[in-house]
Amino acid sequence: MCNNPIVSIIDDDESVRVATSSLVRSLGWKARLYASAEQFMASGNLGDVTCIISDVRMPGISGIDMYRQLVGRGMLTPIIFISAFASENTRRQAFDAGAVCMLSKPVDVTDVTRCLESARVHASRASAAQPPAGAR
Repeated sequence: MCNNPIVSIIDDDESVRVATSSLVRSLGWKARLYASAEQFMASGNLGDVTCIISDVRMPGISGIDMYRQLVGRGMLTPIIFISAFASENTRRQAFDAGAVCMLSKPVDVTDVTRCLESARVHASRASAAQPPAGAR
């Protein structure tokens, strides 16, 4: 289990980033905020993130395309997608990409809490499955 879990929040809407950050901090998580998928990918802070919360639709790279790139690099950080446009097709794409949860904006506190706990469990299992450093 992560002692100081970190969630990266990626959304082009500053008010959503700030509100989501306040919520996750109130639940005991540390938060890092990014205005775009490109900003997150270039941050150099990918390796110590316990969970990602990302908008689906953003200028530039979408949240789903960003996550596909991360998975392609071997990074399986749990992700929660949020969207104001959560059509059935968008939901299917999110879960096909590997989403832990897909939430509609505005998000509900109970849903975010449940999804973060699922992400924490997922991250703990993934960490336990990793071989010890230096082992092959």
